[in-house]
Amino acid sequence: MASWVLSECGLKPLAPVFSKPRTGFAVSNNSKVRFLGTNKGVSDHKFQFQPKSFDFKEKRKWGLNVSTPLRVDSIEQQQQQQQEEELPEFDPGSPPPFSLADIRAAIPKHCWVKDSWKSMSYVLRDVVIVFGLAAAAAYLNNWMVWPFYWAAQGTMFWALFVLGHDCGHGSFSNDANLNSVVGHFLHSSILVPYHGWRISHRTHHQNQGHVENDESWQPLTETLYKSLDSAGRALRFTAPFPLLAFPVYLFIRSPGKTGSHFHPDSDLFVPTERNDVITSTASWLAMVALLVGLGFVMGPIPLLMLYGVPYVISVMWLDFVTYMHHHGHEDKIPWYRGKEWSYLRGGLTTFDRDYGWINNIHHDIGTHIVHHLFPQIPHYHLVEATEAARPVFGKYYREPKKSAPLPFHLIGEFVRSLKKDHFVSDTGDVVYYQADPELSGSSDES
Repeated sequence: MASWVLSECGLKPLAPVFSKPRTGFAVSNNSKVRFLGTNKGVSDHKFQFQPKSFDFKEKRKWGLNVSTPLRVDSIEQQQQQQQEEELPEFDPGSPPPFSLADIRAAIPKHCWVKDSWKSMSYVLRDVVIVFGLAAAAAYLNNWMVWPFYWAAQGTMFWALFVLGHDCGHGSFSNDANLNSVVGHFLHSSILVPYHGWRISHRTHHQNQGHVENDESWQPLTETLYKSLDSAGRALRFTAPFPLLAFPVYLFIRSPGKTGSHFHPDSDLFVPTERNDVITSTASWLAMVALLVGLGFVMGPIPLLMLYGVPYVISVMWLDFVTYMHHHGHEDKIPWYRGKEWSYLRGGLTTFDRDYGWINNIHHDIGTHIVHHLFPQIPHYHLVEATEAARPVFGKYYREPKKSAPLPFHLIGEFVRSLKKDHFVSDTGDVVYYQADPELSGSSDES
C-alpha cells in the first residue's frame, strides 16, 4: 500500500528508499487521513484553537544573521589597484606627457575669437562704475562711506588695469591701434606706462618659470638673497610691504636687474621700441600733471581720498594677484634653468585662483594657466577654455580652492608663502623654493 505525505506543496509519494515518517499526516488508499505513529484518525482527536497573544513591542530579528562584505573587488579591479600602487609619485617638475598643440586642439575654436564691441562694453561698464562711485562718495562725504568707497574703487582701478593688460596682449581686439589707444587710456589713468609695462610683461610670459630670465616675481638665487641686507629682506618678505612693490618695480625693476619702465634706453627694450616707450612715458606724465592740477582745484585731501587711497588699493590688488599666481601653493612648484626649461613647462608652474565675487569684477584674471600659455584668448573665454583643457592637463592642473564671496582664504596662503618661499639654489636645472629659518621661524629649511 503506497503512503503519501502531506507537504507544503501538496501530496507527494514517499520514495521507497526512505523510511516512513513517524509523525505528521498520512492519507491511505481509502482516502482516510490518519496521524502517523498512532492508530488515531482525525476524528479521534479534539482540537482546541488557542490564539497566541502577540506583543507588538517585542523586537524580532527578521534579517538573516549573515555577515557579508559590502563590496567585493573583481580580479580586474584588484589588478588595477595594485598597478596604481606601483606607479611612481607624481613629479610636477617632470616633462608633461602632452604638448602645447594638444592643449590648443582641446580648446573650442570660438574661444579664440576677439570681439571688439564686447571688449569695449567691459571698458564702458568699468568706467561708468568708477565715475559713479566717485560721484557718490563725494556727494555723501561721510566717514562711514569712505572705507567702502576705497575698497570698491581700488578694486575697480585694478579691473581697469586688467582690461589694459588685455590690450597689451592683443586679446582685446584684432586692431592694434584700438588696443594701443584703449591701453594708454586705461593704464595712464592709474599711473602705469602702457608700452613700458606691456613689453616687460611680454618678457614675463615668454620666460615664465625660468630662474634668471623671468620678469615678474622670479625667485632670488641663494647668493643674491644673502647679498640683501636685513631691510631688503624685510621689505620683500614681510607683509604688507610686498603689496606695495609695483610702483618701485616700474622705476628700478626687481633685485638683481637694472633698468626702468620709463626710460627708452633701458635694457628692457630694443631700439625699435624706443618711440613706444617715449609715448607711454609722456602719457604717464600727462596724467601726473592732471592729478596735480586737480589737487590745486579741489585740494590735496579730497584728491587723496578720491584717487590716492584707491590707487594704493589697486597696487595692492595687482601685487597680490600676480604674486599668488606664482607662489603659495600647498605643493612644491618647480623653477627651471637651461635645457630643462621650455615655454610649456614654464607656463605650467603658474596656477589658477578663485576670487569669489571678484572673479567677474576683475575679468577672470584668476583663470591663469590657460592665459599664460595662450595670452591671445580674450578674458571672457578663459573659463570655458580652461574647462576644455583640464582633461589634457591631468595632474599638472592644480585645482583652486573654492572661495567664499570674498577671497579672504588667500590672505593666509599669502602670509605662509612669505615665510617659506625665499630663495632657490644657485645650481640645478630643476629647483624649488627654500626657506630662510630666520624668516620662517623654523629651525629646518623646507
